[in-house]
Amino acid sequence: MKKHIVAAAVLALGTSGALADTTLRVGASPVPHAEILEFAKPILAEQGIDLEVIVFQDYVLPNTTLAGGELDANYFQHVPYLNSVLEQNAGDESYDFVNAGNIHVEPIGIYSKRWKTLSELPQDGRVILRDSVAEEGRILSIFQREGVLTLKEGVEPVDIRISDIAENPKNLTFLPDIEASLLPQVYANDEADAVTINANYALGAGLDPVNDPIAVESAENNPYANIITVRRGDEERPEIKALVEVLQSDATREYINETYKGAVLPVVE
Repeated sequence: MKKHIVAAAVLALGTSGALADTTLRVGASPVPHAEILEFAKPILAEQGIDLEVIVFQDYVLPNTTLAGGELDANYFQHVPYLNSVLEQNAGDESYDFVNAGNIHVEPIGIYSKRWKTLSELPQDGRVILRDSVAEEGRILSIFQREGVLTLKEGVEPVDIRISDIAENPKNLTFLPDIEASLLPQVYANDEADAVTINANYALGAGLDPVNDPIAVESAENNPYANIITVRRGDEERPEIKALVEVLQSDATREYINETYKGAVLPVVE
């Protein structure tokens, strides 16, 4: 099936404006980002672009490596997280990054070995989050949607923080202090009443991000699309434009839908 989709994509995109002997180094998380890039690799090869995929296991090195000039782009983060990184590195000219294109959404899930719904969480329960303030709004919005807590009005979803909880009848404690890749193990060890896990790490741990969570983020109007990040100005490079075009193509969307079955959702521009 994958070979069929690739062949169809090559025919659909064509090879006009091919870039001879161009190497493109892109850093990515293992799942699904690196897998999606591997799907795109033969399509880009038809355009003269040798796509080299460098896999990272964390959310720090892909940006530091891009800032150091060792990558042409990275593919692992959403805009709110990128903005938090840029804020942390304000004044460092090497961190002048921009979004070259939205590719997919990974709806975040809340997992529990103890409870079947968020409404069942106990009084004074503990919820473990990843160590990123950029994720707090998307997670807390799930709790509000399920009627477990109320957030302050007038705060944009991407700007919501734990401090913006207005009402917390269960007196839940939210602990944003675990590195994202470790969260599946925290869940496996049953270390809290609930654990939030990004879909890419859930997939990597053999979890089903569609059916295993007790609550899942909505993909509708979701501002957390994973993007191709580049240094400012590089978004105009022909090989970067070609990469984004392939990743946003119908063929790649079909591959994502067939491979991840709802755990990863392609962005439709």
